[in-house]
Amino acid sequence: MSQVPADLFRKIRQLEIRTKGIVNNMFSGEYRSSFKGQGIEFSEVREYNYGDDIRMIDWNVSARQGKPFVKIYHEEREQTLMLMVDASGSLWFGSKYPLKYEMAIQLSAVLAFSAIKNNDKVGLCIFSDRIERFIAPRKGRTHVLRVLRELFSHQPEQRPTRLGMVSEYISRVLKRRAIVFLISDFDDLNFEKELKILNQKHDLIAVMMRDMGELVPPHIGIATVRDPETGETTTVDFGNKRIREEFRQYYLRKHKESANLVKKLQIDSIELFTHHDFVEKLMAFFRMRGRRN
Repeated sequence: MSQVPADLFRKIRQLEIRTKGIVNNMFSGEYRSSFKGQGIEFSEVREYNYGDDIRMIDWNVSARQGKPFVKIYHEEREQTLMLMVDASGSLWFGSKYPLKYEMAIQLSAVLAFSAIKNNDKVGLCIFSDRIERFIAPRKGRTHVLRVLRELFSHQPEQRPTRLGMVSEYISRVLKRRAIVFLISDFDDLNFEKELKILNQKHDLIAVMMRDMGELVPPHIGIATVRDPETGETTTVDFGNKRIREEFRQYYLRKHKESANLVKKLQIDSIELFTHHDFVEKLMAFFRMRGRRN
């Protein structure tokens, strides 16, 4: 972290302190119980003891040793957490609350520090209509700080979202099953096929980022509105009640469409609004997963 600019280092350090407090005080055991391990892995063979399951006897070793030996297995707990963070133009929107992208960074920090506390690997994919940055999964605090540095230092561009592209990419590059958090506002079309495949290969969780400014347009009169993903501008009279309602219905429809899609594909999801602290919702999600597992 020595080459990181001082102001960026300060932001990362402050986020680490806040996040680790949340993880240590509130998420103890929640993350671990929410996600199953990779399965059962062979550990060793040992001499048979009274009461051992005879189905575990290793007949080859037993024959060589002249007495019964059994195979010992343990649950493989080590997992991989992949953070897919949307950095397209629409994530850099914020009314009077933090930007959706800023909340995505905070959420990513909590998830990443929860993962390394559980000795899991953490990876990162920042995307828009292309792969902006990919960091292969690794363990450890130093690696997580690198992930946060990349998120903080990313420079926004007026680019659209391509969820199908990034879903196909992650499905291809991650060879082993992973926990994948897709953090986006889902402002895209025609990505159902790729999302379905990603969900089949991995434990996918969709995090849908929202801002109340989309649902409650400000009563500010005539204003110039810029599409954050295309850069196109238009003049809108927000003093007109009908126009404000049209904006609200437009975003309500988009939110409902994305929620219905992930439900159809049986993908676990969390809807987060920038004017609410996400910690409570994330804890409720972990507890739900823990009960189900």
